[in-house]
Amino acid sequence: MNDLLPLETLYAAEQGDALPLPAALEHLYGPLCFPPSGQHVIGNFVSTLDGVVALGVPGHASGGAISGGSEHDRFVMGLLRAAADIVITGAGTLRASPDHLWTADHINPKLSQPYDELRSELGKSGPPLNVIVSGSGALDADVPVLRSGKVPVMVITTAAGKAKLGEGKLSSAVEVVVAGDADLSASAVLAAAAPDGGFILLEAGPRLMAAFVAERLLDELFLTVSPQIAGRDGSTERPGFVAGKLFAPWDPRWGTLVSVRRGGSHLFLRYSFSSKP
Repeated sequence: MNDLLPLETLYAAEQGDALPLPAALEHLYGPLCFPPSGQHVIGNFVSTLDGVVALGVPGHASGGAISGGSEHDRFVMGLLRAAADIVITGAGTLRASPDHLWTADHINPKLSQPYDELRSELGKSGPPLNVIVSGSGALDADVPVLRSGKVPVMVITTAAGKAKLGEGKLSSAVEVVVAGDADLSASAVLAAAAPDGGFILLEAGPRLMAAFVAERLLDELFLTVSPQIAGRDGSTERPGFVAGKLFAPWDPRWGTLVSVRRGGSHLFLRYSFSSKP
């Protein structure tokens, strides 16, 4: 079914309950543990060695250009999506990958069967809710995630954004929620998308990620470090995984290393973050 080599575990200090991974997934990853209940927000990013998460070059805007098409990275992305109740992304990420669906089998169809088995074991029916955050409402209503009906979709926007979405004749199957009049805070996004909590996967761009970090709503970060140096010359924006806000040295965010895994020359880091200053 899959000829991918298992990730090598270099360090692991995971706590919580082990997910009921099917044998194929546990063989590739090892045990994967999370808190037993409540709201848990996890970010997932791939970065170059010099901290670039987006190249800003037409035709090379997706994460695959950063990871080099790493099969291990796609495997971990699929694993997290398979466990998630909700996947939150932003309008910029959607524009960079307009044909994407935020499901496990879309990112890694080779492992669709064990991903589905995991969701079944977790009592999750169907794909995770795909949440698109767009303050302006400037979305292409014909992209697959908004038009195909293959995934449940919620668009979180402002009052002005909702009016603009109406002009685009968005499908009636897409739920549109107004979560702010002028700006969308991370707490407002969470309140709209996940009023009952759950496992929330954040695959948003650097600005929305920065909002979650600023409000101390990010519980964990899965960061793939790709063995690529992208460089910066100021001619185009090449952000890190947070942008638009400053933290250090006045209000830094320190993480605690949870695990380190290796797949070839890629490192798969997992950090936890405290909700307290």
